[in-house]
Amino acid sequence: MNTGSGSMEAPSPRRWQRRKDERTGEIIEAALGLFCEKGFSATKLDDIARAAGVTKGTPYLYFDGKEAILKAVVRATLIDRLGEIEAECRDYRGSRTVLIRRLMLKWWDEVGSTELAGLCKLMVAEAANFPELARFYHDEVIVRSRALMRAVLLDGVREGEFRPMPDTDAVIDALQAPLLMNMIWQHSFARFDESATGSYTKQRLETTLDLVLAALTAAGTTRQGNPTT
Repeated sequence: MNTGSGSMEAPSPRRWQRRKDERTGEIIEAALGLFCEKGFSATKLDDIARAAGVTKGTPYLYFDGKEAILKAVVRATLIDRLGEIEAECRDYRGSRTVLIRRLMLKWWDEVGSTELAGLCKLMVAEAANFPELARFYHDEVIVRSRALMRAVLLDGVREGEFRPMPDTDAVIDALQAPLLMNMIWQHSFARFDESATGSYTKQRLETTLDLVLAALTAAGTTRQGNPTT
């Protein structure tokens, strides 16, 4: 029963959940920028709250602490994108050479050339100081990305597109190392490197991909995986 015109309607559970999700997203977005700019250790929860436009105690309503916020940042950015790539690979029916090129350049466009690349540099810098966070990143990002690449490579070998590989891990290293190097470079020494423009960096990445994929391609196929005539 309505007790009067001055009564206030309680927010619906759906509206409350929507506002909670929005607030969480604001905190994650603010934390991402600060972590990449200042580093994990130098970023305080008060800094995150201020950047998100919330009171000092608000982050504690949604996260157990700064470590939990960083994990949420990684989940909302890198892990979500990795899941999309895994789904794409499951549905793919075509040349593994083309697929590897597509995946590597997609990761560069959506992660490596953006602010998100700072997370890679951050984890390398902070791994020794925060082993639990390092383990989380290792298991959820590194292990999964390498397993994905290993599956694509072995499919290519099985189908005769790639030559047999005595050491698949070494091939994964050769494919991923230039990408990781360029991601770290963008957030460290690129400011002193006049050639480190976005287009030129991507061109360098494509060049290294060409070299590795050419070495992998089995005799009798082109770089795109089509039989030679």
